[in-house]
Amino acid sequence: MKLNLLRIGLWLALGLALSGPARAADSVAAMAAAGKGGTNSLEWSADHTLLTARIESWPLLALLENVAQTTGWQVFVEPGLSRNIAAKFSDVPLGQALGRMLGDINFTILPDDANPGARRLFVFRNSRDRATQTIKSRPKVSGSAVPIPNELVVKLKPGSKVKIDELARSLGAKVVGRMDEQGAYRLQFGDAAAAQSARTELAQNPDVQAVESNFNIDPPPQLNLSGGGGSAEPQLNPATNNHNCQLVVGLIDTAIQPLSPGLAPFFKTPIQVAGDYTPDPATMTHGTAMATAILQMLQQRTGGTTSVRVQPVDVYGQNATTTTFDVANGIIQAVNKGANILNLSLGSSGDSQFLHDTIDQVVARGIPVYAAAGNEPVTTATYPAAYPGVIAVTASDPNGQIASYANRGSFVDLMAPGTDIVPFNGQSFMVQGTSTATAFASGMAAGIADASHACADQANALLVKNLKTAPKPGQ
Repeated sequence: MKLNLLRIGLWLALGLALSGPARAADSVAAMAAAGKGGTNSLEWSADHTLLTARIESWPLLALLENVAQTTGWQVFVEPGLSRNIAAKFSDVPLGQALGRMLGDINFTILPDDANPGARRLFVFRNSRDRATQTIKSRPKVSGSAVPIPNELVVKLKPGSKVKIDELARSLGAKVVGRMDEQGAYRLQFGDAAAAQSARTELAQNPDVQAVESNFNIDPPPQLNLSGGGGSAEPQLNPATNNHNCQLVVGLIDTAIQPLSPGLAPFFKTPIQVAGDYTPDPATMTHGTAMATAILQMLQQRTGGTTSVRVQPVDVYGQNATTTTFDVANGIIQAVNKGANILNLSLGSSGDSQFLHDTIDQVVARGIPVYAAAGNEPVTTATYPAAYPGVIAVTASDPNGQIASYANRGSFVDLMAPGTDIVPFNGQSFMVQGTSTATAFASGMAAGIADASHACADQANALLVKNLKTAPKPGQ
């Protein structure tokens, strides 16, 4: 069954608004389920010149996402700008309507030279040049619950003498993923019909324990260049482990890139599940951003000296998506290399029994697994976050409320800030989503456990205890 955590008051320790992204990570809350927002809607005239608004309470970013989604315009906002908007009016000209909703926040509407008839909307405090964060229209649900049609995951019975490569050849397939110790394999066929035919045959094979579908895991959220000021790299000093438990955070994500030489001691040798891949050194990867968020929390929770290490696992390689099989493979490889706290800043609606079973094995060993709840404002399940025993993390906005884009299902256990500014190659990148919240939560748990000289199996209990005893705003 899921963790039954009592919801506690949100708290903004050490001044969230004044202290930058690392301090923002202090706002983590345990919750049984997130509340639902009010009714909010914008209705546009056919030529997008008149607006009707019925908004009870809508965060600024959610409003701008709606504008981008409905109009197809390019929308840019000053990073860090926030406002809860309430408005009610009918058929008001565009400029006046935006003025009513934005109040003392400035905006400019310009033609889009590259797209005749479209416009560019800039939203900012004082200078249009500060509106550098691109607002992207929320993508439609990807349909990732649909199995990959020409693939199967095959698990052989323990002690089976069957050679998987020979079995695959007999079925007209090739083995594209291996977990030999688990007797599990990813088979790829020429087409969906061949996979379906093989599935029927494999189900009758006495050496086969299980046959199931493989599912895509969605791409990680995109990182945007931030014009909102720089953010320093975490400042950490490596400590010798002086208690019985070496804490290692397994980061199951995209490839990571080298950070400053001073941070190298905190990383174990990366594991590559999806093949050899070296990312573009000019653009920060999602995995690098998550690693930085984890280190930020270690700095905050340990005072800057820690024995915690990060085990990076690349399950994407050069591909836009990964699969449930590769994530399961990455989990096992991370644990085999000593990872005892897992960070899964990824997910999809594809429910894989194989991934579920893999996580059950890990959780049974006392390893806490933190997973992203998903970046759609729905209550439907995201996996692996929704599996029993997994600590599902959703995102909060700058006001400590559930973010407009974040999943608020009953499976959610924790809420943490969904936005971070991370430095890379002299630039600052903004990353936003429940993936960021997950990295904050796992890093915080590891840091608290390290500071308490505790083992990984105590990390989440210490995190929740810390949250329940944290000061409330103004105290």
